Amino acid sequence: MAVTVIKGGTVVTACDTFQADVLIESGRITGLVASSAGVTAHEVIDATGKYVIPGGIDVHTHLDMPFGGTTSSDDFESGTVAAAHGGTTTIVDFAIQQKGGSLRQALDTWHAKAEGKAAVDYGFHMIVTDFPQSVSDEMGQLVNEGISSFKLFMAYPGVLLLDDQSIFKAMLRAGEIGALICMHAETGLPIDVLVERALAAGHTAPVYHALTRPEVAEATGTERAIALAEMAKVPVYLVHLSAQRALERVMEARDRGLPAYAETCPQYLFLSQDDLARPGFEGAKYVCTPPLRPAHHHDHLWRGLRTYDLQVVSTDHCPFCMKGQKELGTGSFAKIPNGMPGVETRMHLMYEGVREGKISLNRFVEITSTAPAKIFGLYPRKGTVAVGCDADLVVWDPSKKFELSHANLHMKVDYAAYEGKTVIGAPTHVLSRGRLVVEDDKLGRQRFHGKAGQGQFIKRGTFAL
Repeated sequence: MAVTVIKGGTVVTACDTFQADVLIESGRITGLVASSAGVTAHEVIDATGKYVIPGGIDVHTHLDMPFGGTTSSDDFESGTVAAAHGGTTTIVDFAIQQKGGSLRQALDTWHAKAEGKAAVDYGFHMIVTDFPQSVSDEMGQLVNEGISSFKLFMAYPGVLLLDDQSIFKAMLRAGEIGALICMHAETGLPIDVLVERALAAGHTAPVYHALTRPEVAEATGTERAIALAEMAKVPVYLVHLSAQRALERVMEARDRGLPAYAETCPQYLFLSQDDLARPGFEGAKYVCTPPLRPAHHHDHLWRGLRTYDLQVVSTDHCPFCMKGQKELGTGSFAKIPNGMPGVETRMHLMYEGVREGKISLNRFVEITSTAPAKIFGLYPRKGTVAVGCDADLVVWDPSKKFELSHANLHMKVDYAAYEGKTVIGAPTHVLSRGRLVVEDDKLGRQRFHGKAGQGQFIKRGTFAL
């Protein structure tokens, strides 16, 4: 059997840091040894002076997703190729039930989008947009097929919003079948009133996307979501948390012993409302939901990551080009497609937190890989470096400089959110189930060795924390 050896590196997991050579056979990790000197290997990857970490897991992406009269610009091929370049080897995307449609129709549609295209492994959440009894029945069927999490919205009336009664019924059903409810927690109906008033007053610039979605809307939605989950006696996962007051609601719940979990995204740690207020229409690049907040929120979110009140950093990767897509909202911020690129830059940015002393190296691994694997039923197959796990591995060079410019990135979008920013720390080798998919050449430039369709659909287990 052909053996690959990653030699001379420092293995880093969520809880341990140690010197070891990593042995790989048939797509799995088969050994962690002090020395592989006696091993006959068909391929040796030199990791001297570098870290060997589990491949990143991004549990919040929107590839090939219809939204706002257009479709997100990355499909499952370009999006997963970009993910691999950034050190992410598994994504969990969102299938969307059409109102009045079945969950089965939605799942079949998203399987068709991904099959033959994905370059790394993938799974699906299911977005539920209405909740008749037939959908309740289908939830159990989908859990048996590895779709073990369901996302519900308090925002986007008439499109995605569910009323509290339907949310509560879905939570009760999730408790019966071991599924996890993910909540977009903003109070959407008042937000729509604020949007109408702003437009009527002639306020059309991108910054009004933030000014009409205030922090209190997210804090109130977060409190409601946690209250409904407490009544249903089930865990709840708050997606893309962006603001101090919403975080405080999660902290209060966790202090009372409730199983409330939350993720944030790099854009809420590194960008701010000032980016939305850039001159002209430039701020449209940064329209996402929830909106970017004033910069003082950054410290609160980093604190939440340090103190385990935030468990995960995902991306909410939902890119739209400026030309032909974002420009749909030239005369109205409300028509700018909501979303930003991020699946390729997440690991680089979060390592900045390590370099700046905001999180530890082990915590970096935990929030980008191990915790999402555990929360969403991928662990221990993925999310750590241990014998028997999938050999989803990244050789990470802590001294490599990399500019997050449009020219260096692979996401299919016509701008870079962090143009001109140079980070220190980047992948040199990325393996997906033991296959080398990205490697630095002799000049330090990334080369892609994977191919479309190489990624597998992963059936996830039920929530078990």
